[in-house]
Parts: sequence; C-alpha cells; structure tokens
Amino acid sequence: MTSRKRIALYAAVGATAALLAACQGAMTAKPLPPLELAPKVDIARFMGDWYVIANIPTFLEKGAHAAKENYRLEADGSIATTFSFRADAFDGAAKEYHSRGFVLGGDGAIWGQQYVWPIKADYRVSYVADDYSATIISREKRDYVWIMARTPRLAEAELQRLIERVGRQGYDTSKLQRVPQPPG
Repeated sequence: MTSRKRIALYAAVGATAALLAACQGAMTAKPLPPLELAPKVDIARFMGDWYVIANIPTFLEKGAHAAKENYRLEADGSIATTFSFRADAFDGAAKEYHSRGFVLGGDGAIWGQQYVWPIKADYRVSYVADDYSATIISREKRDYVWIMARTPRLAEAELQRLIERVGRQGYDTSKLQRVPQPPG
C-alpha cells in the first residue's frame, strides 16, 4: 500500500470514527455514568501481546480471526500499537494496522489512541487482572469494547465474568462477538 493510500485510509477511519462517536452521543437518551477504570495501570507491565477474545467490533474488525494487539513503549513515552488479524478466516488475508497511544491520565488507565493526526480516539483500560492476564478496553460512549487476554483463550467462567463486568459498565452485551482464535 502506498503512503498516499495509507494516509487516505487512516483519514477515512478517523473521520468515520469521529462521525460514529458524534452520532452515538446524539442518540443517547440518558447520560451514562462515568466509566469504571482500572485503579492503576503499570504501563510497562501492560506492554506486549494481547489476544482479542471478544469485542464489539469497529467496521475494520468485522470478520477478524486470530486478532491480536501489541503494545510497545517508546522512548518518548508514547505507545506504538500494532493490531493484526486474518480477514474472515484463519487462512484469510493478513491485515495489520498501526496507531500510537498516549497515556492521558487516570493513573495510566486513560489513553488517547491516534490513528490519524490530530485525532486521538478515547481508549480506557477499565479493567486489568492483578496478574495482567486479562483486560477490558472500553470507551466512554460505550460503542466499542475489547476483552483481551495474554493467551488466545480464557476459561469460559472467566470470560463470562468479564462479559458481566462489561454489561455493568452500560454496554449492550448482545452486541459482543467472540473473536475466533486458532485451535491449540
């Protein structure tokens, strides 16, 4: 993909995300309570691979298989983020998107995720397990959410507990989709 096409794609993604966020806000009948955040996120410990177990997907993620997010802390304090997956099947086309995260507050739990300058999408670590084995990434508007783990699978009881937590945060859990991860 040429740089010009990549810039156009990122601009389209950013504009679409901003439009969707504005529409969601306009359609919300009652104000939502503040989103629960992880009390403290050890950013260095949070870095590395996270497998997407379930989500309310963005349009880019629909049909994703073997989805994985990787975070790498840069010298300037920003977080290089790589989202990779296979399109529509385990042997589907490999897709990879890059963005940059910026810790904005909340004792490490509130980030801005930048896909296209100057827009920073809302990105909140609303839960992280004590051992950093699982996390929930949320948005204040309750439009997208990601349940992720350090391994491609979570025990069913743990996944259900995290889904219930997502529901208590004001999300419509009927929109959650499990992300297929390779067997093994």
